[in-house]
Amino acid sequence: MRTFHIGGAASSSSEDDSIISRNDGSVIFSDDIKSVKNKDKLEVVISRNSTLSISDNQGKIVEQYKIPYGSTLLVANNAKVELGQKIATWDPYTRPIISEASGKVKFGDIEEGVSVRSSTDELTGLSSIEVIDGSERPSAGKDLVPSVSLTDGRGKQLTHPENNQPFTYALPASALLNLEDGQKITAGEVIARIPLEGSKTKDITGGLPRVADLFEARTPKDAAVLAEESGMVSFGKETKGKVRLVITPDGASKKSQNVEMLIPKHRTLSVFEGERVEKGDIVSDGPYSPHDILRLKGIPSLTNFIVNEIQQVYRLQGVSINDKHIETILRQMLRKALIVDGGDTKFIQGDQVEYAELVEANKMAESNDQQPATYERVLLGITKASLATNSFISAASFQETTRVLTEAAVTGKKDGLRGLKENVVVGRLIPAGTGMDFHDKLKTKSPDSDEYTLSSDDLEAALRQEIQDTNTEAEEQSEPESEKPVDDNE
Repeated sequence: MRTFHIGGAASSSSEDDSIISRNDGSVIFSDDIKSVKNKDKLEVVISRNSTLSISDNQGKIVEQYKIPYGSTLLVANNAKVELGQKIATWDPYTRPIISEASGKVKFGDIEEGVSVRSSTDELTGLSSIEVIDGSERPSAGKDLVPSVSLTDGRGKQLTHPENNQPFTYALPASALLNLEDGQKITAGEVIARIPLEGSKTKDITGGLPRVADLFEARTPKDAAVLAEESGMVSFGKETKGKVRLVITPDGASKKSQNVEMLIPKHRTLSVFEGERVEKGDIVSDGPYSPHDILRLKGIPSLTNFIVNEIQQVYRLQGVSINDKHIETILRQMLRKALIVDGGDTKFIQGDQVEYAELVEANKMAESNDQQPATYERVLLGITKASLATNSFISAASFQETTRVLTEAAVTGKKDGLRGLKENVVVGRLIPAGTGMDFHDKLKTKSPDSDEYTLSSDDLEAALRQEIQDTNTEAEEQSEPESEKPVDDNE
């Protein structure tokens, strides 16, 4: 049954290296696109989250694509394109670092045998400088950060006209540099290339183990680092083994408003000094953590991520599953919220409470002109979500039966039998289905008869009262016999 689920296969697929129009229409670039003109008079994209849309003759968007950093645009904005026309191209096997201005190259912390080494390409025979990984460097090169700066003819550092940030590009581990110190380059030229062989097979876990990881909401090893805030990127003073990345939010006037992130030096950074990032953008590559997506991007982005990842596993095996089934499980995983500030409600800071209960409490607080509670949504794995249910019978039937029942007994828990599982366990009708409404109205009087049909709760109460009345009568009858005087002759 699980044969096709075991293990994973590195499915080799042809890498995309261009955007080709599938319709006739007009090209529309997103407003946040940034590009520089290279020596061939073509625009090279230097922004990371830009999109490209194609609209038909009626102005309806029929296609949308994300434009990778370093892409070369072959058409202008609002230009007419035909079916099959190439719009943009890029190198699918390397990630480039693009020069944003023309000037002279100045190396920083690039020392042969310490922070970099010379390597020769086996196919082309061209030699290049390769940045050594921090873990492989000698002790003298541990704290060095290889970088390339742009200077003018007199050796003065060039700065960005918008934010006065210097044009300095930090080189991550394994980056290949084909320039020489002092060499002249033009805007749009490639400063260095980062091979993508490692990231192509970074996550080949397939089948059931991958689905289990997603449903258990496990944080992956070396997860992608996401930007905590929107703003401009700069680098602060480094600590031992970590790079200090500083994000200056839009409109921030004080240093205290800056967001600092410490990232291990062995991680490959995807951003450069002076670059603008949006909240939730990738700062360092790696597999996504669902908890980070929820915290920074919200529930819609998390839902799309988990549904798409799970569907990808099943599509690979030719299995078709409707999204609603995955979304139903996801809703249960998201039913808890963490209290940040209890306000005037009954909740305490740090409590994990039911989201539905919290919404009701906040509505009541607002209607009474009181302070509602502030909270953060929490993603629980399906095992934790099952054990965190309000019903102890449901939790005990799943896992850790002894612990759940002991805890329920010690705290005097009461189970209202509101869910399906607990009703199945105790042998009652489940509160679902077409007959649910009928059984809810069993207490109503029948028009043909003077009799009442009672629900199980009413029957239980009536039976308890009958037993109590019977016991009372029995006690009253036994009292006169015990009080009868004893005859001496007997």
